[in-house]
Amino acid sequence: MTATTTNSKAATFLDYGKLKDLAARGEPSAERVRIILAKARLLRGLSSEEAADLAAIGGGESLTLLLETAGFVKREIYGKRMVLFAPVYTGNHCVNDCVYCGFRASNRGLRRVALTRQQIGKQAELLLAQGHKRILLICGESPATDLPFTLDSIADCYGVSVNGARIRRINVELAPMDVEAFRALKKADIGTYVCFQETYDPELYAAAHPSGPKADYRNRLYVMDRAMEGGCDDVGLGALFGLGNWRYELAGMLEHARHLEESFGCGPHTVSVPRIEYASGAPAAETVPAPVSDDDFKKIVAILRVTLPYVGLILSTRERTAFRRELMAYGVSQISAGSRTDPGGYDEEGRDDSAEKDAPGAGDSGQFALGDTRNLERTVSDLVDDGYVPSFCTGCYRRGRTGADFMDLAKPGLIKEFCLPNGLVSFSEYLHDYASAETREKGLSLIRSMKADATDKSRPYLEKALADTAAGKRDIYL
Repeated sequence: MTATTTNSKAATFLDYGKLKDLAARGEPSAERVRIILAKARLLRGLSSEEAADLAAIGGGESLTLLLETAGFVKREIYGKRMVLFAPVYTGNHCVNDCVYCGFRASNRGLRRVALTRQQIGKQAELLLAQGHKRILLICGESPATDLPFTLDSIADCYGVSVNGARIRRINVELAPMDVEAFRALKKADIGTYVCFQETYDPELYAAAHPSGPKADYRNRLYVMDRAMEGGCDDVGLGALFGLGNWRYELAGMLEHARHLEESFGCGPHTVSVPRIEYASGAPAAETVPAPVSDDDFKKIVAILRVTLPYVGLILSTRERTAFRRELMAYGVSQISAGSRTDPGGYDEEGRDDSAEKDAPGAGDSGQFALGDTRNLERTVSDLVDDGYVPSFCTGCYRRGRTGADFMDLAKPGLIKEFCLPNGLVSFSEYLHDYASAETREKGLSLIRSMKADATDKSRPYLEKALADTAAGKRDIYL
């Protein structure tokens, strides 16, 4: 199928009447839920209609079964791996006036910052010193942080070296652009291009984005088509939960994923699930229009996992520490760790690393407040305590297993030959180079126990790679 372009005069790929109907479905019978979740256990995904039925579950045994099934699907595909990354905010200048964002143009209380190339490299250096290997570059939409600025930022971050260690993957979260710009990003060796639609409801979108280029709903809706056309075959979707009816937004994301699959033979590589978090100077973040309860948020995560079983499901540090740890069991496969949402935030010494944040503020230059303020070391330690393998792996991207090629391996289960060995080896590298003695000891114990899960084909490689890593060799991957 030929992808619809932004210039088309035809209606968008979304059927808004269908989205409203999906969001209004009544609670399904227990038998209907069992049938849908039995299908989910086949690891082939669900339809938007089946997902909408699950979204209408009220609670009780049906909700318990949904959460259990989501956990099963996640374990079957991802095992006990948890991918880690950190965002790098390069600037908070923005010409848009989004009602939920601390970076909004009319927020006079925000201290505006655009990092220099040297400062951006320093942020990457500080993250490397902690043990991070993958980062997400993010900034507001502004002439101060245009495409040349971003391309320089990518080059500077890739160019940093700390004791021989380098950033191995850079994802970007940027405003919509044209196909030629995406070709430039691809040439710069980005990983995933991320852009949230925020809301799929056109009327709500207009109210939430009153001015600036972001007010163009259609331009944003079709940005992933342009990214794919420009060669960026790993893309990340997201909606901002709390703006409107969460069931409508969930249906919109699933229909968006279906559109990409039908148009390009490959759906999104990742899906993010941010909830609106407090941000000073942003009215919709100070008083959330449509709050999403924790129980409903669990459903969102679980439904995404069973409906799109092979996507990376990303959870940011917006959520509280204890709740993040719980959500991992229901489908989350990637988390940010030790995050700062203000440009230059990793420079600050003595930042709060407690489990919960006492005050709602995000500083005088941040995008939103953090719910989880643990540093990377503590996050890794807690993951090990919960039985997860913290993964710093970037092997698939660097071997060219992206887009449709990745899905061709993932759907029949062949990706396991790569993911577990690469995850364990990358974690071993972290333990030897960065971890405290306590974390190293329990982490190596976890690796020894997890080796049994490797396939017969990959086990000899894994044993040698772990031995080579312990002996000082670095950056080993399949």
